[in-house]
Amino acid sequence: DLTPGAPFGNGFPHFSYGPRIHEFLQEMHEQVFATREAQLITVGEMPGVTVEQARLFTDSNRRELNMVFQFEHVGLDHGPEGKWDHKPLDLRELKVSFRKWQEGLAQTGWNSLYWNNHDQPRAVSRFGNDGEYWLQSAKALAAVLHFQQGTPFIYQGEEIGMTNVPFLDVSDFRDIESLNYFADSKNRLNSSPSQALSNLRRSSRDNARTPMQWNAEENAGFSSEQPWIKVNPNYPSINAANQIGDPDSIFEFYRSLIKLRKEEDILTKGNFVLLEPEHPHLFAYTRTWEDEIILVMANFADFEIDISGTEIASFKQAKRLLVSNYKSVLMEAGTVLQPWEVRVLKY
Repeated sequence: DLTPGAPFGNGFPHFSYGPRIHEFLQEMHEQVFATREAQLITVGEMPGVTVEQARLFTDSNRRELNMVFQFEHVGLDHGPEGKWDHKPLDLRELKVSFRKWQEGLAQTGWNSLYWNNHDQPRAVSRFGNDGEYWLQSAKALAAVLHFQQGTPFIYQGEEIGMTNVPFLDVSDFRDIESLNYFADSKNRLNSSPSQALSNLRRSSRDNARTPMQWNAEENAGFSSEQPWIKVNPNYPSINAANQIGDPDSIFEFYRSLIKLRKEEDILTKGNFVLLEPEHPHLFAYTRTWEDEIILVMANFADFEIDISGTEIASFKQAKRLLVSNYKSVLMEAGTVLQPWEVRVLKY
């Protein structure tokens, strides 16, 4: 029961995580998944799930699911009033969230790793810089995610750096949640139409639902017919045809990350240790397994940062440079990271 007479209410506590959910999932596994485990991967979409609950769902001995989608990290830029009430992302909170899930499922269970999906605005616009450092920040976000333990998910267009859309008018939107919010902003929320439209441009899930940008032809090569929603106007420059085969492209960078994950057992088996959790701009961690160490360091700022006084300074000459998004880079941790630079070294 919700508050009588209220036009809106939160029903989530009444239907989420029911008392028989594990029983039902185990039954489904036994009757549907068990005979085809080699061909199937199961993922539970579970907003509000805790680490402790996720361990139960993904413990292979319990025979329920392979992994879950949790939503903690994609809610960190939400204000007190929810997703439309935007607040600047605090990188320190993001790092702590990732660490909690990496450590929490390290021994029992398994993580899903993602920035984007059909309900989230584009990551390079949300967490990166889709202007001056579009290329660098898209690659940095990719590397920071893909070197963690878990299974990375790549949402359509992420691999070419598709961005949020400069919607001109509320009539450009199709998502019912977005349209309802705009109506509520006038009728109930006391927000101006211009402010509401600004919030929609930043946070609407329609940002992730525009047609895939295949090439620079009509409708980005998606269709010769008018699509249900407008194509992002930057498709002549951001499209798959422009990037396939270009060694400096975001697409080929993703290919290199996938190749590394298949080659490096440490990325599956190694433990995760977050470095400099209180640094406001540096995202750094290690993966360690047997006698190998991988160091991941990324600058989440539009300016260079000095890392000579951080924990990274103790790392010396590396055996191999695995990944970089700048052409001139040292085979050591170094003292400076360029804007949105990511560097991954193996020791």
